[in-house]
Amino acid sequence: MSTENDKAAAETTETTETTETTETAGTATGDSRAERTYDIVLFGATGFVGTLTAEYLAEHAPRGLRWALAGRSTAKLERLRERLAGIGPDLAELPLLRADADDPAALRDIAQHARVVATTVGPYITYGQELVAACADAGTDYLDLTGEPEFIDLAYVRHDARARETGARLVHACGFDSVPHDLGALFTVQQLPEGVPLRVDGFVRTNATFSGGTFASALTAFSRPRQTAAAARDRRRHEPRLTGRRAYAPVGPPRYAKELDAWAVPLPTVDPQIVQRSARALERYGPDFRYRHYAAVKHLPVALGGVAGVGALAAAAQLPPARRWLSGRVKPGEGPSEERRAKSWFSVRFVGDGGGHRVCTEVSGGDPGYGETAKMFAESALCLAFDELPSASGQVTTAVAMGDALRERLQSAGIRFRVARGER
Repeated sequence: MSTENDKAAAETTETTETTETTETAGTATGDSRAERTYDIVLFGATGFVGTLTAEYLAEHAPRGLRWALAGRSTAKLERLRERLAGIGPDLAELPLLRADADDPAALRDIAQHARVVATTVGPYITYGQELVAACADAGTDYLDLTGEPEFIDLAYVRHDARARETGARLVHACGFDSVPHDLGALFTVQQLPEGVPLRVDGFVRTNATFSGGTFASALTAFSRPRQTAAAARDRRRHEPRLTGRRAYAPVGPPRYAKELDAWAVPLPTVDPQIVQRSARALERYGPDFRYRHYAAVKHLPVALGGVAGVGALAAAAQLPPARRWLSGRVKPGEGPSEERRAKSWFSVRFVGDGGGHRVCTEVSGGDPGYGETAKMFAESALCLAFDELPSASGQVTTAVAMGDALRERLQSAGIRFRVARGER
């Protein structure tokens, strides 16, 4: 790692997810982390979502936040810093840290000098492992935007135990994958009785488009079904069994959802896995919890077309020539225009049943993939850095690591959580 602020540099499981970490040799305690040079390092700051996150921090971070931009190109970092200086003149001195995703020494240096490292560099299966390892070893909180199940499972097997030893919190999927769904399911559960079986269905609606980075990650995930299945099996061998309770997230059948007057189509995303892990870790989800995850589509032909389109993309991703052609359609670093993002929105409706009660809730906001993802990502980093949170370490979800504290931050930032209807 190299820095343009030499003075600053010189100063510088599912059931076990809530296990309290014992302070041992090599453990980074809260006091030792407070002495580090940076509260937050944003790695991949010059990418599409990275830039939006940097701008959000520049506009909304508390005074005195010690943060830095990190990436592989000093020239791009300098241009981004100039842009941020237009938001706040003091940001003209923002530290810049140069590091490549495949440079373990530079990544270790970043992790050792930061309390929280937030990375937008994907596909994570290709570029993410070294940074997770560095943070787990240094006792540094880690955040990413991955929606790649294979990467999350590999990170669990390789780094969860070490992170629990050092006190690091490894929190994946801190954007639209999977914050609204994870915190929305928790919010729904909190409206239902305790100690009874619970059933929650989530229904996603949005009109948003995607960036090159998101498309590249999805294409990579679709191209690796065997590796993804193998990583999931390996994870199951390593993590403890849940005893006395049950939490599961089956793929629900396509159906007409009269609750929404729409067709419900199963979504092949990481979100239900994240919700399931939160439910396994937290007793509040009850003795028997089920979650199903859908896209809500008004018209049947559109629903059928969506299913066919996802199937065709998954099939094409298996063929290297087709995958190369597809990857050239939208390049990493590209994304929708500011005008297009301003017109984008999302809504996730949850229907929860348990103990003779039914509740309908909603999480909603603006452009989900970029504007709101940058907000969720930045607020997650600030939450880990500054808020009083439950004791947790290892690979944990947003609901387990931050829960209500992050929800309250997001509500203050304009993302809506509301109870739409409750019945007995």
